Amino acid sequence: MLLTRRGFLKISASTAGVAIIGMGFSLVPVKAHATELRKNLREATRTTTICPYCAVGCGFVVDTVGGQVINIEGDPDHPINQGTACSKGSALYQLANNENRLTKVLYRAPGAADWSEKSWEWAAAQIAQRIKTTRDATFETTNASGKTVNRTLGIASLGSAALDNEECWLYQKFLRALGLVYIEHQARN
Repeated sequence: MLLTRRGFLKISASTAGVAIIGMGFSLVPVKAHATELRKNLREATRTTTICPYCAVGCGFVVDTVGGQVINIEGDPDHPINQGTACSKGSALYQLANNENRLTKVLYRAPGAADWSEKSWEWAAAQIAQRIKTTRDATFETTNASGKTVNRTLGIASLGSAALDNEECWLYQKFLRALGLVYIEHQARN
């Protein structure tokens, strides 16, 4: 008997199907979850967003009820991915709903062994103060030959692919206003 590639695939698929059914695999829980999700989606708030993982910029639709993410799926109206998602994008739901995700600011002082919990306001004030201190200490108005440069070489920035073009533009304006020279972005051409 000559076994073709198509024949091999048919035999393999039917054998796998029989084995799965024989192990008691059932789609009933999946159908129940899908029914419950459809019911919840009717009352959900839909928001579009951009995938935070890479520089492609795929669009997603996030469904929330009471501030809780209940579903994330590819945005069929988005020109880049047209509703599709890679393996990382498909796992976005787990990024939002993960018991191991940090939701509070943790700070470890220099030389300390333990982390302490801080407020978001404290963290924002610390970041702003450290940027100001570093900028003031390293700001140059002129270079060695007397040319006006108005820059700081003491701070660098590596941008995020999670930012859309408009956010990147604002971020660049902010960094240039501080006088940063070392600005990089992983999604640049």
